[in-house]
Amino acid sequence: MATRVSGQGSRDGQARTRLARAAVVAAARALFLERGYAATTIETISKVSDVPPATVYRLFSSKLGILKALLDLSIAGDDQAVALPDRPMVRALLADRDPRKQLSGLAGLVRGIMSRAEPVHRILVSAAGTDPDAAALLAELTRQRQHGHAQFARSLARTGALQPTLRERDADDIINALTSPEVYRLLVSDRGWSPQRYEQWLTEILIGQLLPAPADTSTAPGAND
Repeated sequence: MATRVSGQGSRDGQARTRLARAAVVAAARALFLERGYAATTIETISKVSDVPPATVYRLFSSKLGILKALLDLSIAGDDQAVALPDRPMVRALLADRDPRKQLSGLAGLVRGIMSRAEPVHRILVSAAGTDPDAAALLAELTRQRQHGHAQFARSLARTGALQPTLRERDADDIINALTSPEVYRLLVSDRGWSPQRYEQWLTEILIGQLLPAPADTSTAPGAND
């Protein structure tokens, strides 16, 4: 009986911790977007989230720790402790032998991430201008994004799916440029595109830039026989 009570207590404690983390992250997101990173204090986040300051520091260590948790949640879409490249959907995309489906899936993946994370990325970029630790976090986030996209360029190159004159490095550069937060911000946030239109555009331009044009069979011998 004592073991079951202890186990229940542990589960209850874990549930309370997750609720507290979620409340802090939600409050921080709203405050960062409303006031900016520099003007938001741990004390204000604590007050809005109704989580004591000591608990906030215990869970996140610092305001930058909160921002990092917010970024992780925004990119992944949940708080599971599984890195994005290791998630089944990403692994399935990289293993897909149809390059058009692979790039279409990549566009959908990027759209989902950007729709959640682009506003938070903007916060980080702003913070990086004055905070060296935020600048280091931005550099690491950029490195991770580039590493993830390099896997798609490598997969396409290994299967011989790229245009004949395109090197793997060129494909990597194209993918990184087209899927960047800056392009999403320009088209969706600044120019008013819907996320759906962005995804369709991204799919079409990735396929057009990376894969050989489909063979035109309408003029092939016997095509009209």
